Amino acid sequence: MSAFSRNHEPKLSQIQIDDPFWTPRQTLAREVVIPYQEKVLNDEIDSLPESEMSHAIRNFRIAAGLEEGEFHGMVFQDSDVAKWLEGVAGSLAISRDPALEERADRVIELLALAQQPDGYLNTYFTIKCPERRFTDLQECHELYCAGHMMEAACAYYEATGKDRFLKIMMRMADCIIDNIGPEEGKIHGVPGHEEVEIGLLRLYRATGEKRYLDQAAWFINERGKDPDIFEKEAKRRGWYLWGNGGGDRTYTQVHAPVRMQKKARGHSVRAMYLYTAMADLALETGDDTLLKACRTLWDNVTKAQMYITGGIGQIARWEGFGTEYELPSDTVYAETCASIGLVFFARKLLEHSADGSVADVMEQALFNGVLSGMQLDGKSFFYVNPLEVIPGVSGVFPGYEHVLSKRPRWYACACCPPNVVRLLTSLGRYAYGENPEERVIFAHLFAGGRADLENAIVTVESSWPWKGDVKVHVRKKDPDKNLTFALRIPAYVTEGTLSAAGETCSIEALRGRKDLFRDGYAYISCNEEETDILFRAELPVRRIYASPKVRAAAGKCALKRGPLVYCFEQADNGERLWETVLEKNASFTVKTCEKGALKGMLLIETNGLRQAKPDSSFIPECGDDPGYAGALYGTPAPVYVPQKLTAVPYFAWGNRKEGGMQVWIRNA
Repeated sequence: MSAFSRNHEPKLSQIQIDDPFWTPRQTLAREVVIPYQEKVLNDEIDSLPESEMSHAIRNFRIAAGLEEGEFHGMVFQDSDVAKWLEGVAGSLAISRDPALEERADRVIELLALAQQPDGYLNTYFTIKCPERRFTDLQECHELYCAGHMMEAACAYYEATGKDRFLKIMMRMADCIIDNIGPEEGKIHGVPGHEEVEIGLLRLYRATGEKRYLDQAAWFINERGKDPDIFEKEAKRRGWYLWGNGGGDRTYTQVHAPVRMQKKARGHSVRAMYLYTAMADLALETGDDTLLKACRTLWDNVTKAQMYITGGIGQIARWEGFGTEYELPSDTVYAETCASIGLVFFARKLLEHSADGSVADVMEQALFNGVLSGMQLDGKSFFYVNPLEVIPGVSGVFPGYEHVLSKRPRWYACACCPPNVVRLLTSLGRYAYGENPEERVIFAHLFAGGRADLENAIVTVESSWPWKGDVKVHVRKKDPDKNLTFALRIPAYVTEGTLSAAGETCSIEALRGRKDLFRDGYAYISCNEEETDILFRAELPVRRIYASPKVRAAAGKCALKRGPLVYCFEQADNGERLWETVLEKNASFTVKTCEKGALKGMLLIETNGLRQAKPDSSFIPECGDDPGYAGALYGTPAPVYVPQKLTAVPYFAWGNRKEGGMQVWIRNA
């Protein structure tokens, strides 16, 4: 065991984002998305199909005895309310809104009314089968819902100073501790869907009550010790809500103790929440073995199972991980929640140590895998984030049903929409870290705004990701003490300059200076009371190639500029995108979109080729009818004709007319 010098995550109240890219998205979340989702949760949007109506607030009213009726929705429907409340907390930390706060307080009072005398809070079991609570930890999601509620309660307490919600969830946490654990007479079980571990650790930090830390540690350390735990649970209860009797042990990550798990397996969101909790517990306890396991799993995810967009989870059947390097573009799952979970995991690893490769992935997932999950108007959402959409196949053909070309307004299983909101409104937590003891401030993301940290006030002006100019002003709170500002220099930046304290250094030269640069960060000594730092990066369009092990991308390339992945849409490039080819020596022109849904965004224009239709000289392999319509195979070789190609930011695809899309393009 060793004591870590923790790079603390700042509180939301310490960070104010004022950034040309992120501020409009936070404003959209506050002014549009949160009210929209509030109406959905209250069943106030009549145009939604009945199958997608939420009923989530009504479930709490029924559980509280304020209405009569039956439970509706998924067994984890409560978690939608929890994530919405956490999004509200983030919004209130950005800008206090008395009306929104009052509405959130009313929901919190509803939770209090629905809570049972012993602290138990879950509408599914309270309404439907109270005698069966805590009998199906594998799939009934009581602990998952509780974890999200704990996170929301801690966020709301931090944002408003009100402890009503916090005390509600302390009672639920105590109910869990009273019923589940290693002691004789308690249920010896672990959650099927990890999340309560994160909530308990957050509750521990908010309250200082060690029993919450101990319970989180027990859940994590117990996991995988008995791979048959859920099968035994199912046999004990004798009933199967989901028709399973234990299922695949890797699906719920119980196939091995957590320190022995070397590869990411199973349901990708469950895995990310587990790994996040493991890294968080290692921070609290100084457990080197747990941290080592986290880093092994991180490497497996990001070096063998992650899409270029920061999406994870290749397999639709179990919404999760598959075989290393098997990364299909057209049947990909890449759930929005999984990319969000990857961001959570990255942030916890960065609290252990500043590692530019980890922060690069966090940025990659944020800009691509997360933002793609929400329509630009904030009222439609992707659950699945494909890298290729094929009209007439995607969403239709067996095996492709989950791949949609248009974001739905809501889902029966609506875990992703409120998850996006809670991440967007808490963005400041991911931008910075601070080690107060060593007097080091870390800038993990380029987000403009103001950070009032323990040792300094930092203000940032950023043009990221469209341009590469970042200005930082650091004002120390104690002018007589040394301070170091560590600025991440993304691995994809190869040209540019860094200026500070009257000295300018090229990025190439900076990376060669061990006194200034390590693990992807430039360490700048702030010797004066105030220090100005200027980072200027060139952001050219780059062709990105996959490892030869990734067969789905063989012979293809993708385009990136800065952290943004680009894609080709039918709206710009015509039908049958698979016929297009990027010329070998094609140059790229970056232009600002002047109108429409993508107005203000930078698009990439380039020269390409398109396979031409066969003419009368086409010789069919069999039959007498030449031409496209009459022959499936034949000679001669395909002919290509020039075509202008346009690529748009991946996160913005699907915001114009519906049609095909692809990230990977054949490379001449």
